[in-house]
Amino acid sequence: MERNDPRARTDAYGSRINRSHSNMLANAVPWASIMVASIMPVFPIATALPVVPPLGLLMLLGWRLVRPGLLPVWAGLPLGLIDDLFSGQPFGFAMFVWSLIMLAIEVVEMRLPWRAFWQDWFTAGLLIVGYLFAGWLLSGAQPTIHSLVALVPQLVLTILLFPIAARFVAMLDRFRLTRWRAL
Repeated sequence: MERNDPRARTDAYGSRINRSHSNMLANAVPWASIMVASIMPVFPIATALPVVPPLGLLMLLGWRLVRPGLLPVWAGLPLGLIDDLFSGQPFGFAMFVWSLIMLAIEVVEMRLPWRAFWQDWFTAGLLIVGYLFAGWLLSGAQPTIHSLVALVPQLVLTILLFPIAARFVAMLDRFRLTRWRAL
């Protein structure tokens, strides 16, 4: 075979022999990316209106919808704990709601195992609306029509950012499955 085509056992990175996936990288990248995304909304400049989207939730939805079966259903609890520490919501809110979101996505996957991207986007949009509305109700502030109108920019921005988060998850997934030289 090598006499017919000398490039048959090579790729863009060299020899394909003695290359394997890193188990540590394959397991750590989804968890670490969700945790980093949960911490990132702390860094922008503070504003009077809630405009910063819940990036940790976007990454969780991205990993769960782009790569179904990669995160276990119980992953919402520890990842929600990390988000609770940095989000400013009442403690336990993200743990509870992210666990419900993981269960809801599991039900959707059992009902519709083959979906198009627009269906994933619609599912994520419904879950984002539920998450932000529940956060608005349970935040401890007085729920008024003015505060609900102030929530709309964050809601629209978060739903519109889901395709970018899904693309970023796909890029991280390619990095996660990169073949490295095995020793």
